[in-house]
Amino acid sequence: LNLPQFVQLMETFVGENISLPTVKRLIAFIKEEYKQTEEEKAEQLEKVRCASRLAQRQLLLEALFEKWDNNASGFLDLEEVDAVLSTFKEGMEKEALRKAKNQLCTHYPQLSRVGKLSPKTFQTFLELVASEFTGSEDEALDNLVEFLTTSVGRSDMECLQSLDRRKWLHNIQQAAETSGASMQPVYKAVFKALSQDAAARGDNKKISSYIALLEENQLSPERGQILLHYVACTADDAPYVLNQILYKDMKGISFAAVEEGRPIHVPRVQLHGNIHFWNSDRPVEERKGSLLVLPLQDAHWRTFGVLGLDTLRDQSEKAAFMSHEISFYQGVSHAFSKAYHHICTLENVLQMAVTALDWLYARAPNIHAVTVYLVEPGKDKTGDYALRKVVTTHNTGQKEIHSSPVLLRKENLLRDYLFKCTDSSEVTCTSLCGDHHIAVPLRDLSGQALGIFDISIGQHQKLPPHEQKDLQKMLKMAQAACWEIVKISTEGTEPTYVLEAEHLASLKNAGILFHRFMLQDLRECI
Repeated sequence: LNLPQFVQLMETFVGENISLPTVKRLIAFIKEEYKQTEEEKAEQLEKVRCASRLAQRQLLLEALFEKWDNNASGFLDLEEVDAVLSTFKEGMEKEALRKAKNQLCTHYPQLSRVGKLSPKTFQTFLELVASEFTGSEDEALDNLVEFLTTSVGRSDMECLQSLDRRKWLHNIQQAAETSGASMQPVYKAVFKALSQDAAARGDNKKISSYIALLEENQLSPERGQILLHYVACTADDAPYVLNQILYKDMKGISFAAVEEGRPIHVPRVQLHGNIHFWNSDRPVEERKGSLLVLPLQDAHWRTFGVLGLDTLRDQSEKAAFMSHEISFYQGVSHAFSKAYHHICTLENVLQMAVTALDWLYARAPNIHAVTVYLVEPGKDKTGDYALRKVVTTHNTGQKEIHSSPVLLRKENLLRDYLFKCTDSSEVTCTSLCGDHHIAVPLRDLSGQALGIFDISIGQHQKLPPHEQKDLQKMLKMAQAACWEIVKISTEGTEPTYVLEAEHLASLKNAGILFHRFMLQDLRECI
């Protein structure tokens, strides 16, 4: 038990109306009776040391990755890292390096095709190399990190540039984590990062940028199975670009970027001959500038859209994109992909939760209403989190979608039970304004609460046994479905389909996922 869980356990044990002397006697009893053997102390200490060592290793490898990834592209070239490592100990460890590289490519098959190392695969690669050396693995890894650190030099200007760019990329992820499952703040953060870099590192060039997502072509199937739907763009381009559709039979390089899975740069659009200009009002003689289209790719390197930039609004000669800018724009597309899939995960969790509640209300009429909250990182310097009220469902079938500000602990003392539930990741019960509330966490893979069910049962102290049983079953299946959704998102695992209906669109899958787990549980009971 961690501290919040221990406190929650004790509060549940003593109840709400317990006297202070009784609490003191309980504390004295626990202090007297709780014993820990020397073996248990040693084991606990070793766990703490191991966790600390792993955390230090993580920070060390992240810092090394960032030093190598100077343009904040989000990836390192596998062959470049391999070439430098091959000179370690004057090339005496090439066999160990070869074995480690083979193991890495076996574990991540797509590496042989894309040749790019993410921070995670970079760490795995170095750990595999160290494991092939004789002697202490920790010492071998430290030597590798020291060697790679001294193998690359960065000027103060380069370090400052990298720091700025990482800050802008962090803002994209923060926008996703504090948006209440809305994409608009993410789009805004992406375009702001691009404009800030253009101003600071790109000779202050004027750029236009836009995001298009791949969709099934149901409008005109004869023009291709898929289309690109332009879902966001910089403000000046909105009248011409926003919500436009690009088909495969139209001019343009976007589908080439999709199919090839790599950025395509056209330094001078006026000389290309296959560029689609959305603003038909722009005179032909002003259709000059540079165009860059980058594929947006998921954890499996599958393209799901494009990020496009051009300098048609900037008629100066400096308007071409430099290689360091293109590398950073790849980092922006990677950051957007992470943010996009984070929000897709939240949308799927909410869809699944609403489906689960619809199932519950038909079986537990004494549950009056349930409000679903999402846990978000706080924006202030205290490091505390916030709770965002997202949706409330009622046993009448009514649903309310909320857009209210987030709840902060210090401003919502009456809702403290929600924060206790989040702190401990355990069920919390309380009475509020005459209504009894049961707060239940939806946990992520690490056991931390990512959402909260705030269940109101009115003036009843508890539910009838059969309703309580159905509530527990619903919560168990909702948690299993939540883990499945998060696992697909964070670990990049392929979804497993059991029911035929799950082969439909992904947002529908999330709701069906709850019924799939319910059906599997029923089968196990037969």
